[in-house]
Amino acid sequence: MAQVEATTERIIGADAETVFDALADYTGTREKLLPGHFSEYEVREGGDGDGTLVHWKLQATSKRIRDCLLEVTEPTDGQLVEKDRNSSMVTTWTVTPAGEGKSKTVVSTVWNGAGGIGGFFEKTFAPKGLGRIYDELLTKLEAEVAK
Repeated sequence: MAQVEATTERIIGADAETVFDALADYTGTREKLLPGHFSEYEVREGGDGDGTLVHWKLQATSKRIRDCLLEVTEPTDGQLVEKDRNSSMVTTWTVTPAGEGKSKTVVSTVWNGAGGIGGFFEKTFAPKGLGRIYDELLTKLEAEVAK
């Protein structure tokens, strides 16, 4: 089993606090940011950053649907970590200042991939597919915080 990682980043035209607050708002903003690959979104506990428990299904491909139950923590300022109770998947959102009225947003997801030939294809193609999903989410995030 090899570890698989997908990372996407974007400079967003809003200050880091505004961007972080939008990402941490699981009861409002976050659901609006999710592309069509996500379904069955439900906040089960909390709803604002640390201590949130959120559920969704992620359909990364036509055949692969991941049922996610994510525990959210904020280990450091500007960082949200979503650990999936149903798998080894961990997604880390990091928002840092990037000049006047701008911020750098990085989203990185890691998980233990399959072994054998299936694992080879997963490690080769899954990061690209997840990268496209995150790119769409970051585009929506940028539009939301620019309002």
